[in-house]
Amino acid sequence: MEFSELIKARKSVRGYLPKPVPREVIEEIIEVAKWSPSSMNTQPWHVHVVTGEPLDRIRRGNTENMVKGVPPKRDFPMKEAYDGIHRKRQVDIAIQLFDAMGIARDDKERRTDWVMRGFRQFDAPVSLVLTYDKYLEPAAISQFDLGALSHALVLAAWERGLGSVINGQGIMQSAVVREHAGIPDDQNIMICIAMGYPDEDFVANSVKSVREDAANFVRYVGF
Repeated sequence: MEFSELIKARKSVRGYLPKPVPREVIEEIIEVAKWSPSSMNTQPWHVHVVTGEPLDRIRRGNTENMVKGVPPKRDFPMKEAYDGIHRKRQVDIAIQLFDAMGIARDDKERRTDWVMRGFRQFDAPVSLVLTYDKYLEPAAISQFDLGALSHALVLAAWERGLGSVINGQGIMQSAVVREHAGIPDDQNIMICIAMGYPDEDFVANSVKSVREDAANFVRYVGF
């Protein structure tokens, strides 16, 4: 697939078949993605690939903590609530998803269940947990580099017939992920990527987000 076609075709997948992903396929995806650019060639990433019982324990731990009202705790500060145009875009994709799933505005039970899917890492068979070394803090540039790696991972997966979604909810209970994935204390958890074979019958997988016209965010200087 040509790159222009690949990047436009990829979409976030939130429903997966209960089908294991062979380790060699994940290894191939990572071998491709590791060529992502990084600041001054620092390559500041670690990738922890989790499946099976360890991933099930993360799902249970995340869910139990959220039901108990344990406050989310990430390994780095971030803005938890968006405003303005960023909030509008967030709401727009939620509306698309809820419409596709037939979840009414006042259906609190199904809306809550949808949110909990994120903490379960969308029941995907594999989760890639991306981390960086703590000593790199303040780590804005390293986090930027992990973003580049994330993009390469999801594109390489899509090229091989695997769906994925970059999932911030899955690591909001950082201590749970750290314990069950065996992540060393000297690494900070940045993000996770749920990955697996898409369930074509899961209607939310038909949803594709829209993009702004480039004229709304691009300035040309000196042309």
